[in-house]
Amino acid sequence: QVQLVESGGGLVQAGGSLRLSCLSSRSIFSINTMGWFRQAPGKQRELVAAITSVTTNYADSVKGRFTISRDNAKNTVYLQMNSLKPEDTAVYYCNANTVWGTYWGQGTQVTVSS
Repeated sequence: QVQLVESGGGLVQAGGSLRLSCLSSRSIFSINTMGWFRQAPGKQRELVAAITSVTTNYADSVKGRFTISRDNAKNTVYLQMNSLKPEDTAVYYCNANTVWGTYWGQGTQVTVSS
């Protein structure tokens, strides 16, 4: 069992920045892949960024603006979001893909005003 707790969401103006954090109850050193997904109203949940021990992967819509990173010592994955746009408004979910299964956090709201 892995519990994930997101934090860092909020309201920001277009062009601003936010940093999301995802704290894992289990050591992320042993987790294959961790990622951030988002879901806007009326839309499907989509992958934003993912990270393994050696690679990172980004959706085309966020490349160059968002950066995913991990701190194994703190069991935390981050999503640094810069140059935010109104279309980035969504609930952002942390995801862990492990040998024990796939786990989700409860989500954190990000709202970008124009």
